[in-house]
Amino acid sequence: MPKLVDLYDRHGQSPWLDDLRRSWLLDGTLARRLEHGVRGITSNPSIFQKAMADGSAYDEQFTALAKDGCSAVRSYWAMATSDVADALDLLAPLYRDSGGGDGFVSLELAPELAHDTEASVEAARRFHTDIARPNLLVKIPATDEGVPAVQRLIAQGASINVTLIFGLERYAEVMEAYLSGLEELEAHEAGAASLSRVHSVASFFISRVDVEIDRRLEAIGSPEALELRGRAAVAQAKLAYRAFRRTFSGPRWEALEAKGARVQRPLWASTSTKNPDYPDTLYVDSLIGPDTVNTMPVATLEAFEDRGTVAATAEDGVEEAQALLGRLEDLGIDVDDVSRVLEDEGVAAFAKSFDQGIDALADKAAALAQR
Repeated sequence: MPKLVDLYDRHGQSPWLDDLRRSWLLDGTLARRLEHGVRGITSNPSIFQKAMADGSAYDEQFTALAKDGCSAVRSYWAMATSDVADALDLLAPLYRDSGGGDGFVSLELAPELAHDTEASVEAARRFHTDIARPNLLVKIPATDEGVPAVQRLIAQGASINVTLIFGLERYAEVMEAYLSGLEELEAHEAGAASLSRVHSVASFFISRVDVEIDRRLEAIGSPEALELRGRAAVAQAKLAYRAFRRTFSGPRWEALEAKGARVQRPLWASTSTKNPDYPDTLYVDSLIGPDTVNTMPVATLEAFEDRGTVAATAEDGVEEAQALLGRLEDLGIDVDDVSRVLEDEGVAAFAKSFDQGIDALADKAAALAQR
């Protein structure tokens, strides 16, 4: 049995693929990934920028769009939403057979909206209206402006992937936004059907936390500091999982669950190791537990299939994880500041990829016009 299948069947963790490209839809690669246990797809501007620059899969549609006078930005969204719609259709049987548990594809809002609550709400509504598939998750970053947008959209019955979560404080805000949104929805649309149609995951980023904290530990340079490298990201994620288990239990949650609500699963994102000295399955092996998702790029997914360990680990060593964050604080490392820095960098990185993709399409359009 493939390890990805085992991961879900034995431990309730859904492996998703953190990549999407048209060539995989056309040649059957994505369908084969599903047969081997992949249960969802995530995308972002960096993924689409790379996909559209690779090969000729988009040339026919882009040429037609350019001839119709579409701008580079409009062409980008036309091609991206086309890919997402096709992937949603491919995953529709899984969505149906799992009772809405999996089979999702995520599409991220334009990075320029990361700090605009109202525009994010309107753009997410348009995606859900235009694509019109129940297994679509619209990705909204967990910025100061993004979190209230999430609450409003959940209250309207939209399904959301809350992305770019780097710290426990922000994660608590995201879970509160989800619960408050469900309560608002239930107050206006009483009945289990209204709540059960809402799906959400909270994308908690992993490897980038180690990159930033390792950098700060190396700047300190003491033996105690250096000994903590490569441990903070998993420790923080284990505490996030504990917070999830506590939040989605007790009277408040049980009242919503009784009316059809689904938990907002933690999704471990950025799970490829950035430091070659760390095991390439570190951020998969260490965070396996029920009601979670791990979205992996191809290299990490294949590494896990080859040499990963399928075992319940998300709830192991939680007290040690708490102690480790205390040791970081004693060394002068402000984990909350780390999360703020990484949030800003994450938004900026996606904006850069988006702009590069648009510039490349504009250059291609100009070349077509000269033929």
